[in-house]
Amino acid sequence: MALRINDIAPDFEADTTEGPIRFHDWIGDGYAVLFSHPKNFTPVCTTELGVMAGLAPEFTRRGAKIIGISVDPVESHHKWKGDIKVATGFEPAYPLIGDTDLKVAKLYDMLPANVEGTSEGRTPADNATVRTVFIIGPDKRIKLSLTYPMTTGRNFDEILRALDSIQLTATHQVATPANWKQGEDVIVTAAVSDEDATTRFGSFERVLPYLRKTKQPG
Repeated sequence: MALRINDIAPDFEADTTEGPIRFHDWIGDGYAVLFSHPKNFTPVCTTELGVMAGLAPEFTRRGAKIIGISVDPVESHHKWKGDIKVATGFEPAYPLIGDTDLKVAKLYDMLPANVEGTSEGRTPADNATVRTVFIIGPDKRIKLSLTYPMTTGRNFDEILRALDSIQLTATHQVATPANWKQGEDVIVTAAVSDEDATTRFGSFERVLPYLRKTKQPG
């Protein structure tokens, strides 16, 4: 079954590079970023996990945990970390799930539910759809999902930007416009009256009858 925004993120138990976890317990009361890759020891994925390792302090600052996943065994993840550091200068200090029975990949609709067997003998092309980023909120609901082709390295600065927007709009009755970045003007949602907007935000600019902008609330 396809997962959609605001669906409960499926819970699961798994082995990771930091030991066994139950996913919802591991998330705790904050946000989580679950991101998958098709195969260890492949060029694009190597750069991605290194970039994510370098950005890890930024996610931590936002109260978000990072966890990676592929269908490779945990032992393979440990061996791969050295290559990631050589290529990018960063070694992942976040957990990596070893989904060798394909359970989590199927649970999150990254592989068809009728796929049989284990990860043994599977090629990167077999796992091409295991290439999704999920942002999950403290309520354990999916806030964002993005799936990329194998040949396109992901922009994790965009994941940070999206997380900033998700956290801001969960707290204030605003939305963020295209290409918005932290500190820039935001949109007052339609549910907020002009009077209420003035009370909440001090002032706003009416760009169009249905578009009002205001300073980002603190």
